[in-house]
Amino acid sequence: MSSDVPAAGFAWSNMFLHPDEDPRSDGDFTDERELFTAYLRDHRLTLEMKCAGLTPEQLARRAVEPSTMSLLGLIRHMAEVERTWFRRRMAGQDVPFLFRTAESRDADWDGAVADEAVVAEAWRLWREETAFADRFIAEAPDLMITGTWDGETLTLRELLLHMIEEYARHNGHADLLRERIDGRRGQ
Repeated sequence: MSSDVPAAGFAWSNMFLHPDEDPRSDGDFTDERELFTAYLRDHRLTLEMKCAGLTPEQLARRAVEPSTMSLLGLIRHMAEVERTWFRRRMAGQDVPFLFRTAESRDADWDGAVADEAVVAEAWRLWREETAFADRFIAEAPDLMITGTWDGETLTLRELLLHMIEEYARHNGHADLLRERIDGRRGQ
């Protein structure tokens, strides 16, 4: 059966978009850096797709008790993750956390409340951090440059693999959160 012919009873109506309109990579990579950055970009796009078209109330809706996970929390969390790994650990910048405080290590999740300003700030910070990471990756002489984490050395290659894994895991959470909100399912 052709991949562009849906199976009997299958409908694209509850999917995010038709495969012909998917902005993610088609897999035609020329080198390792391009491969890793394309996969990272695709996972970032997936997170954006899972959150598209939702109200602040929907974005802030928690998964199930006792979890504090929400789509908005995921955006905030991934902004913090990008900042921590690329700025603090790879670039060696002494920058403060975006959300985490001495009182609340989970402020990225806990502060994800249904407010337009909170949503706008989350997206702005996430985009700033992904832009920094993209510049860092593009300007790195190779994937073997190193940063430190808890006194241990890690390469940019290891970090990129970790970030792909981090997004993949959380995009699985986003699939379930989005389906719970409006029934739309991942691809």
